[in-house]
Amino acid sequence: MAAGQPRVAIVGAGMSGLCMAAKLRQAGFDDLVVHESASEVGGTWRDNTYPGLSCDVPARFYSYSFAPHAGWSRNFAPGAEIQRYFVGASADLGLRGHIRFNSEIARAEWDGRRYRLRTSDGHTDHADVLVAATGVLREPRLPDIDGLSSFAGAAFHSARWDHSVTLRGKRIAVIGTGSTGVQLTSALAGVAKPLTLFQRTAQWVLPLPQLPYSPVSRAALRAVPGLNRLSYRSYQHLMELVFGHAAVEPGWQRTAVAEICRSYLRLAIRDAGVRAKLTPPDDPMCKRLIMSASFYPALRRRDVHLVTDSITRVEPGGVRTSDGRLHEVDVIVLATGFDAHAFLRPMELVGENGLTLADAWQSGPRGYRTVAVPGFPNFFTLIGPHSPIGNHSLIAIAETQADYVLGWLERIRSGSVSTVVPTAEATSEFNSALRSAMPSTVWTTGCDSWYLGADGVPELWPWTPAVHRRMLASPVLPHFQVN
Repeated sequence: MAAGQPRVAIVGAGMSGLCMAAKLRQAGFDDLVVHESASEVGGTWRDNTYPGLSCDVPARFYSYSFAPHAGWSRNFAPGAEIQRYFVGASADLGLRGHIRFNSEIARAEWDGRRYRLRTSDGHTDHADVLVAATGVLREPRLPDIDGLSSFAGAAFHSARWDHSVTLRGKRIAVIGTGSTGVQLTSALAGVAKPLTLFQRTAQWVLPLPQLPYSPVSRAALRAVPGLNRLSYRSYQHLMELVFGHAAVEPGWQRTAVAEICRSYLRLAIRDAGVRAKLTPPDDPMCKRLIMSASFYPALRRRDVHLVTDSITRVEPGGVRTSDGRLHEVDVIVLATGFDAHAFLRPMELVGENGLTLADAWQSGPRGYRTVAVPGFPNFFTLIGPHSPIGNHSLIAIAETQADYVLGWLERIRSGSVSTVVPTAEATSEFNSALRSAMPSTVWTTGCDSWYLGADGVPELWPWTPAVHRRMLASPVLPHFQVN
């Protein structure tokens, strides 16, 4: 490729897609387009609008470092505020003119020089460089429950919330006790009459309360931008010091987090029978840790019922469990999570020699250092396979990856590079090192979680976020085929 502006296409205008677009704009890349399948930016924060939704990363660390936000109302930001932040950032950073809304990429094919793109409605585009920013928790996972379609009331997934359904005074069933189920239980306790929570497996809970930020503190951060930057870095340091180490290596951090979770359960749930039902069989953090100081108090209410008997089927009038009981309900909310291994699907990606991503990932998603895939030139991933997504800010991870991609784009713009693709050998070497490091992580201590791949090995980053930054500080040229 001759020196000049490469055309860059980004798939997805969620958190990571906007991050990549902003980095490109700041670096003077103007020939860029963001294809977004929906009618607004925001990704998961646009799609999820359920009651009680909030982020489990401290709000003042959950923003772009280059676009800090001083107006968070709480220490863990509500979902609607986060969505407003991304909508505002897309405008303030001059990105909206580059976004094609309602444009879903159905197929992207490498023709030897560039990618030919086709949208689901038949439009075409092209790109010298393709960046996938499609996110992780995107495709809702529906449970395989017999008779679910026969239910006479309203039933919907938490990520497809039906706001036309009246909830107050209704008999509501929440199926699932991950972060979403916990937040829903906390929010709907006292609204539903009653609320029935169906738990398949118990979850460890870290008691981090939702605390409001005062108008004075918000005004101070607006008036003194340096305070906002200091707050951001302080929370980053705290998150990495504690959770960044606790999940991936034994030490005082893991011990402290585990003891806090166990002690909180003992103190918050006095009933020994209920406490036994809420005690997970695995270690804290083996599954994604839940942050909530309101869940256990909600379960102590008389109008909240915890059911641990397995669901056998759904009937028109409610949910039947293995003990034979029919739990009569008016509304069923499926807090059953997402397909964490979907990545680009259903988009079809074709690389060199007709290689499809579906074939390349037949045995599971596998990439080079979270940012690239062998066989697919000039293709990069943000929050791709093995990214550090366990209890850390995905915005910070996306920024690290976007900076890395930007480094290659600078080389392409200068004309020193035309195409770049990681070698299969370097990718295998990385994946071997990753698997070798995995046994020291908490995710291999014996739980069944959405972190696990088809082979039972966690598809996560087994080192600290600092190692991720160092590994992506600059390209290792021998790891790539460069033309």
